[in-house]
This record gives sequence, structure tokens and C-alpha cells, in this order.
Amino acid sequence: MNIYTRSALLSDVDSIFDVRTSVIENHLSREEMQQMGINESVVADLIQQSRCAWVATVNDNVVGFSMILPDEGCLFAAFVLPEYEGKGIGRSLVELAEHELFKHHEIAWLETDKNSRAARFYLQLGWGNKKAINDTDIRLEKCRGV
Repeated sequence: MNIYTRSALLSDVDSIFDVRTSVIENHLSREEMQQMGINESVVADLIQQSRCAWVATVNDNVVGFSMILPDEGCLFAAFVLPEYEGKGIGRSLVELAEHELFKHHEIAWLETDKNSRAARFYLQLGWGNKKAINDTDIRLEKCRGV
């Protein structure tokens, strides 16, 4: 199986939402994302405005993605289809996002559930400076060069 990563294109937006709604942990439906102000149009606009999203593909099918909010220095999302977890895809996608974030920021940040597999994953990748946001979520940071 050949896995490729590249910058996301406008034509990837539907596939990005398919990946996002396929996950088991931290699952959100399209309706829930819409209520949060996250929809296909918003993501398409972000992709058009800046280098902010990457996809992993297998046989030209999107199997994972990462996305940043470049102005805020935030790793906004990193998700992989459940059947492709554990193959290094998430790590590759996060590294692409970090590379872009650290072009413009000394410190990048993200928020995730403190008891999630994602939290353990990010800690393994060198994210730290853990701070509680509320009863369930934490903020993690990573400095350029770590």
C-alpha cells in the first residue's frame, strides 16, 4: 500500500468531511460541525486563502487530513480513517502541519480531550505544557525545534 501526502485541494473538501465524520473517538456529525460554524464552504475558503490543510491518500482516495489555523498558530485538526490508523499517517500529517506552523510561530498549540488517544498521540510527538481548559479538555503546546 502506497500512502502519499500532499497539500489539500478544493476537490478534497468532501473527502475531508468524510474522514472527519468517520472517526469513533471525538466523533462529530456534519450537523454538529455545522452548528459549530464548520462547513464545507468555510473549509474551502480556508484552503483557498492559505496553505492550511494536507491530505493522505491511498489509490487517490483521501484517508486522512490535518488542518491548521495559520494566523492563530493552532493545529486545528488531524484525523485518519479508522481502518488506516497505526500506519504512520497521522504522524506524517501532523509533521506537515507543524512545519507550516513553525514558519510563522515560535509556539503552536492545540486542544483535545485530556483522556483521549489523541492526547497520548500528541504527547508522544513532543507536544506538552499541558493546561486544563475545563473538566474534559486540555491545551497542548509545542515549540519550534522540538
